[in-house]
Amino acid sequence: MTILDLDDFETDFWKDVDKRATWDEIIPGELRDTRPVTLTQEVIARYAKGVGEDNPLYFDEEYAKTTIYGGIIAPPSIHILLMFACTTTEDWMRSPGTINAGQNWSYHVPIRPGDTITMRGTALDRFIRKDRMFAVHENTFTNQHGEVVCTGRGQTIRPA
Repeated sequence: MTILDLDDFETDFWKDVDKRATWDEIIPGELRDTRPVTLTQEVIARYAKGVGEDNPLYFDEEYAKTTIYGGIIAPPSIHILLMFACTTTEDWMRSPGTINAGQNWSYHVPIRPGDTITMRGTALDRFIRKDRMFAVHENTFTNQHGEVVCTGRGQTIRPA
């Protein structure tokens, strides 16, 4: 388990690029290597501020206690940060030149400070259409209680 520290978050998408699976090497059904990460209240607040969220539900514990959530929660879009935090720099989804061709997400249980999130990610399919290489992928995020916090399926156009 890793406590997520945004100051240590790897943003160099070229790091370890030679170790990543190419489109030809992506095997549908094969699980991606992932690691659990624990979110802190600081990470939730920094993420929310970074994406322009100003809802006190993400920052103010006293306010958050008065809501149906009973405390601070993370913005639903934090799954994007988690997708990269839960994977290594060798993950094929990090390949420079990858284009998001669409995605759908479902949110189930809010993520809270102190939650340890585990991601199960896999490629479902890969295909070529109009000379473009596509990969279809699915991700499921669960908390330390085994509750699904969000699920998503998407397609990316892969670099040649």
